[in-house]
Amino acid sequence: MFKKSKEAWRREKHQHSLQEVYSSIKVPQDAGFWKKLLAFTGPGLMIAVGYMDPGNWATDIEGGASFGYTLLSVILISNLFAIVLQHLSLKLGIVAERDLAQACRDHFSPPVNFVLWILCEIAIAACDLAEVIGTAIALNLLFGIPLTWGVVITVVDVFIILFLQAKGFRIIESIVGGLIFIILGCFIYELIVSKPEIFPILHGLVPQKEVVTNPHMLYIAIGILGATVMPHNLYLHSSIVQTRNYPRTTEGKKEAIKFATIDSSFSLMLAFFINASILILSAATFHTSGHHGVADIHDAYQLLTPLLGTTFASIFFGVALLASGQNSTLTGTLAGQIVMEGFLNIRLKPWVRRLITRLIAVIPALIVAILYGERGTSQLLVFSQIILSMQLSFAVIPLVMFTNSKLKMGRFANKPWLKILVIIISGIILILNLYLLYLTFTGL
Repeated sequence: MFKKSKEAWRREKHQHSLQEVYSSIKVPQDAGFWKKLLAFTGPGLMIAVGYMDPGNWATDIEGGASFGYTLLSVILISNLFAIVLQHLSLKLGIVAERDLAQACRDHFSPPVNFVLWILCEIAIAACDLAEVIGTAIALNLLFGIPLTWGVVITVVDVFIILFLQAKGFRIIESIVGGLIFIILGCFIYELIVSKPEIFPILHGLVPQKEVVTNPHMLYIAIGILGATVMPHNLYLHSSIVQTRNYPRTTEGKKEAIKFATIDSSFSLMLAFFINASILILSAATFHTSGHHGVADIHDAYQLLTPLLGTTFASIFFGVALLASGQNSTLTGTLAGQIVMEGFLNIRLKPWVRRLITRLIAVIPALIVAILYGERGTSQLLVFSQIILSMQLSFAVIPLVMFTNSKLKMGRFANKPWLKILVIIISGIILILNLYLLYLTFTGL
């Protein structure tokens, strides 16, 4: 499948990734640690969005309601995997000055690149589908807007995002960061009113044998992994990290990797806290009260107020869901642009690119909402995560290949211990996702 080459990169004459914002954000060279870190802060928050999108909510809610705090360890392990993989992604972008899609185009043959592009576009459409459904559900819960109209309203996102992009990349990063802290604030409130038990939470962070021996628990655990590590984020991060205007020298790249890794790791720990909060809220509210069958965002919203005794519990839950859907929309748009330009070197007008991606997601969501209502959209939300799982290995394996190669990365190639670690992580992701697909399509 992969075309071997003795040359480092078969570089073609095409533009930088996201040419309009490439190296557009100044990094002060004579400043202290904190000022430089602030200049690099932003891409990590945009990546963290993909780890808390509406697709994660269903698996976290079901995991908490069914098994209490037991699956917290799975969220933690998934997040550690994500931190390592996003480090590889940002390192590829900084060192090679290529996003992952461009790196694939430089290395693989055209037929292989075309297949990888198709798979990636399917994944982005699946992610966009989750955002459409999540936003529509949130609008329905908060304002009573019918799901079908909620789905139609999401098309307006096209124009909002185009307006924001025209204002500059730092503006988009600030809005994403602001929405993340809204979600964070909502779940801090939810945790306070749900009063979870501390020691069971700490116990849940330790991996338990039953996660593997209990088939239902294993199924949900793999679903959490599939919903956590997002393939489009690996393409996105390798691109947007290049928006910083750091010296393109060995020392400059070394410093950029350090600060970008801090930004990424801290942001993903915020994502871990939010995902863990969803599961903890579900465990403390539903599992302890005997509502073990809650596996649906609608049910969770309706039950929060009577079980916790405060109307704000449901309202904040809905606000957080709406913010999550809008945030994921912003990053999904950029990822779509990056993979099309990177794999095919085709540049469409932004509104055309965005409209195509959104319509691919809106049409099936609209049909299911009309025919099957809220239950159908919830099932479609889960199905979108299955599609993402199918594509994940096709992004992870090239990323590991490139960053392990001394020929391509020079002195920045992964150290032996990191090579072994990322190969193990790739193998685990590949095996678990194949098993998830097997369970899904055999009906087990």
